[in-house]
Amino acid sequence: MAKTKKKKTQRPAHRMPQRWMLGGLGISLLFLLVGGLGWWLRVQSAAYAEFQAAVQRGQPALSRVETFPDEGRAHLEPGERAVYRTDPPTSGPHSPDWINPGFYTTEQLPERLVHSLEHGHVVIYYEDPGPEALRTLQTWARMFNGPWDGIVIVPRRGLGRAVILTAWTRMLRLEAWDADAAAAFIDAFRGRGPEHPVR
Repeated sequence: MAKTKKKKTQRPAHRMPQRWMLGGLGISLLFLLVGGLGWWLRVQSAAYAEFQAAVQRGQPALSRVETFPDEGRAHLEPGERAVYRTDPPTSGPHSPDWINPGFYTTEQLPERLVHSLEHGHVVIYYEDPGPEALRTLQTWARMFNGPWDGIVIVPRRGLGRAVILTAWTRMLRLEAWDADAAAAFIDAFRGRGPEHPVR
């Protein structure tokens, strides 16, 4: 009995995408990118406009800002701890390392936060100020993240609903979240640290 040869099935040849398809895909991606960038800029612009309006409304709160004597700017050895006259600290000896601007969910060493103050950052302490406050603080953290004029937002046990804002030798305690007061403080002191003032 003769063996029958199996016919090899040929796979259809893969054709390279046509140039017009690649061009169309590229144009579509460009439109998506431009549209997304435009949307993001509109959102940022609206958030900044709202922040500026809050700054104006919050000006009376600046009369409650506490000013403390400058405790110096000495650098500690890595791992060395300091004792500060204010709690939380507003100036004084600090770590050679600092905390970059941003929103944090874990506590940070005071010695590193003081170095952030020296850079001109505003350090904001929170525990449970409420969801609206947290959303606003996260938005502001994205808006103000420069190396010499950002905001550092960190948790601190024992505050409850209160929020504390600090800058170099300055402090504002809010018993409950007040976006207008917080915005006025940030605008008044952000970027005005002793190491490299930019505002």
